[in-house]
Amino acid sequence: MSDITKGQVVQLKSGGPKMTVTEVGNYAGEYGMGPENGAKCVWFEKNKPEEKVFDVEVLTLA
Repeated sequence: MSDITKGQVVQLKSGGPKMTVTEVGNYAGEYGMGPENGAKCVWFEKNKPEEKVFDVEVLTLA
């Protein structure tokens, strides 16, 4: 289980932009296409909002 929760600011362990966690949950779904322990993150790229689900194991608190 991860310590990452909704509202926290995170970053990929490999670097990149700071992102805000908007949701944490199981994203494996019916076809197993996402992480079971995932975090939906949002950030801005050139004033445009971006959103993606990451496995919490690749994230760290920023």
